Amino acid sequence: MDLSIVIPVYNEAENLRLLYDELCQVMDTLGRSSEIVFVDDGSRDGSLEILTGLHEADKRVVVVSFRRNFGQTAAMAAGFDHAAGEIVVTMDADLQNDPKDIPALLTKIEQGFDVVTGWRFDRKDAFFSRRLPSVLANRLISKVTGVALHDYGCTLKAFRREVITGINLYGEMHRFIPAIASGMGIDIDEIKVNHRPRKFGVSKYNITRTVRVLLDLFTVKFLLSYATRPLHVFGTFGLASGGLGALITLWLVFQRQMYGVSMGSRPMLFFALLLLFMAMQFISLGLMAELQVRTYHESQNKPIYAVRKLLRRN
Repeated sequence: MDLSIVIPVYNEAENLRLLYDELCQVMDTLGRSSEIVFVDDGSRDGSLEILTGLHEADKRVVVVSFRRNFGQTAAMAAGFDHAAGEIVVTMDADLQNDPKDIPALLTKIEQGFDVVTGWRFDRKDAFFSRRLPSVLANRLISKVTGVALHDYGCTLKAFRREVITGINLYGEMHRFIPAIASGMGIDIDEIKVNHRPRKFGVSKYNITRTVRVLLDLFTVKFLLSYATRPLHVFGTFGLASGGLGALITLWLVFQRQMYGVSMGSRPMLFFALLLLFMAMQFISLGLMAELQVRTYHESQNKPIYAVRKLLRRN
């Protein structure tokens, strides 16, 4: 299979047939073997019945149905697991992503990029509730991860299969796939894509989702920078805390010896002891994390590197 189009679905019954028709028009012009993988995320509006009908009429349609609503990240992960294509394109089911942009994504992949992400340059959403928080979040994510993109939230993306293989998704991490995959040393590009106003249904986005995204950003940063060396981050805090505690203790001892200032009743002494205990805790936590990381990699025979190409004699 050349191409898989993965589409999470949650209560999008009014959009599905229109989306399918648009996708067929694009797929018929590509000259590639292709499939559409719809992942029904526990819809309650008849979406599954429509998808079942599409599958019966067109065997290029693959339907994965969840027992309940697990969220977009879980739906995306299931789509990756059941996609057979060498190139995987993801998009939303709400008709706001334009299937006509898929050929442009594929062209970039053919030029050698491993991941191509869409940028909703002229976004058709409310400014204060959607666009402004998105701009701020994208700048923060780009700064923290070191992967500068204008639009992490755009679902319209294209991936080579080897990029998504082995990536485990949790929380709201589907939007961070380019950043997570950057640890493999991949080539990423971003192109402007069309964004259309929603015609049917209601948005599943609310402001509380932004909080979850920001929390997941801490996890992504840790995975990118310290996944194989957790002692470096915990040990750094431990050394800083211990060093500050030791300096305060030495200053108190100096005052006691030189000026006869009492140490026993001073709050600064208790603060110094607290810092020293914190240092021991941080370093111990880092050592335990090191053991867990080694167990994780060794028990699963999981490499700590990613190979782009291997050339050798047979």
